[in-house]
Amino acid sequence: MESSHTPSGCTLPLAVALALTLAACSGRAPEAADTAGGERAPATSSAAAEAGLPAGWRRVHGEQTPSVAPAPPRLPATVRSDDGVEVVVDDTARIIAGGDDVIAVIEALGQGSRVYAAPTRTATAAGRAAPHQFLFNRTTGVEGVLSLGGSLFLGNSLRRHHDLAATLRAVGQDAVIIDDLQPAPDKVRKVAATLGMAEAGATLADAVQRQLDEAAAIAATLSQRPRVIHISATGAGGSPTVAGVDSASGRLIALAGGINIGTEAGVADFSALSNEGVVAAAPDVILVTEHDLALFGGADGIWKAYPTLKQTPAGQAGRVWVMPDVQLKYTSVGSGAGALALARALAALPAA
Repeated sequence: MESSHTPSGCTLPLAVALALTLAACSGRAPEAADTAGGERAPATSSAAAEAGLPAGWRRVHGEQTPSVAPAPPRLPATVRSDDGVEVVVDDTARIIAGGDDVIAVIEALGQGSRVYAAPTRTATAAGRAAPHQFLFNRTTGVEGVLSLGGSLFLGNSLRRHHDLAATLRAVGQDAVIIDDLQPAPDKVRKVAATLGMAEAGATLADAVQRQLDEAAAIAATLSQRPRVIHISATGAGGSPTVAGVDSASGRLIALAGGINIGTEAGVADFSALSNEGVVAAAPDVILVTEHDLALFGGADGIWKAYPTLKQTPAGQAGRVWVMPDVQLKYTSVGSGAGALALARALAALPAA
């Protein structure tokens, strides 16, 4: 397991919450700080936002990601980890986070400075600013995690972190798993409870649910369901993939009124889809996250990875939409804002 110290070049107020991932560190102007109370319509496109994208491409992102003002955690907190173990958490000062989904919630709670270690390819500001970034996978060793000196391991996958969490607890390290395969509001509540901020978590979760409900209401008005493909630069041993069954984005696309190509094709999670399969799928919209766009190496990298995408209705129309990772790729506090922005963008498509 590799560990490195990577100082962040961005210093932003914690109250900005998930705007962190969309603003200063990405080179775009920061969005206004959001709260879990007021609701503002998510923006889908502007001349400034489209700067640096090929003609016809657009950014689709929700401006209103719920957040709360920072407050001291109430510890100790007794929670039930998703592997069924009751854990008493008494120190959240140095959190070793297993994924961006849990980090995004920590940020929204105003506790981003508590993220002590994050995955190497983190797309969150708190993750990039953490003292350590390292590789999390099924072979991540307990010795490596303990060597980081964290106070709490917060995993995000029963598949990857079950054995690690059990071993960590056996040697006295607090470890809680909040599995990625669950509704966003539930995940928000569980992360907040683990940090000793259950009341704030309930407020955030309710705000996310309202956004999801609004997105579903917009989707219900659509006369046709656009065909959507979410492509990723990773997921199949480093090869390009599409989001399929059990992926967060697949569920979000369906909620927003689209047909997820990967789900229809029966691919699991993020899996490869052949060039012939891409053409046959005939997507109307191509989705890619900010981070994956960078990993692809921009537009040219996408067309190289999936050359037949240009032959699809979406490719011929140049209909590629770029979304924040925490609003598309992960089930988290940004899921409601992402679903709402995507639903509005799909509803605005011209009739076939």
